[in-house]
Amino acid sequence: MNTLVLLSGGVDSSTALHWAHREHSVAAALAFDYGSNHAQQELACAARQAGQLGIPFLRVDLRPLAQHLASALLSGGAAIPTGDYDEENMKQTVVPFRNGIFLSVAAGIAESRGAEAVVIAAHAGDHSLYPDCREEYMQAMASAISLGTYAGICVLRPFISMSKGDIVALGAQLGVPFADTYSCYCGGTRHCGRCGTCRERREAFRAAGIPDPTPYEAT
Repeated sequence: MNTLVLLSGGVDSSTALHWAHREHSVAAALAFDYGSNHAQQELACAARQAGQLGIPFLRVDLRPLAQHLASALLSGGAAIPTGDYDEENMKQTVVPFRNGIFLSVAAGIAESRGAEAVVIAAHAGDHSLYPDCREEYMQAMASAISLGTYAGICVLRPFISMSKGDIVALGAQLGVPFADTYSCYCGGTRHCGRCGTCRERREAFRAAGIPDPTPYEAT
């Protein structure tokens, strides 16, 4: 199946890119600049991940949209919370309907480039925090995209029942260069080690029993 992979440059989407490269053909990797604090670091990793596999890299600028959205994750928003990756602490970093926006754009690009499917790396660890990562939502969105495209584009979500630790374990098998992925919501040149996403990243490597190659400012 010819696919279009949503690629942020983080652990999950980079593993999804390698998975799609092994299991399917990949028409392109698609990244979005939506004005996040960590866009510069994350998108640079995404471009390199695609380049290492010889996959065309597409970057779509959604920054004009960001001014209409409320989230601490966006440039100029509230301070990124530190502490554990849980709903109470991280809800303020949610970008409203982010995956809905991404999948809608991706569906149009996929059909235009002759792809049959869009791959997204939503996983079980995000279900409680992000409404647009849950399988009920993904099923509904997949149905809408299939019905709304001549090609009947499908939405592949290979990690929807997997934990982030499971994804790290799979990524290690696939040879994902984890040192060249980025997760930190603070957006520094080094992972801060304090924000929820850094803590989640570190815990995922621990759960998978895989050495974490990430240099953190705080351990």
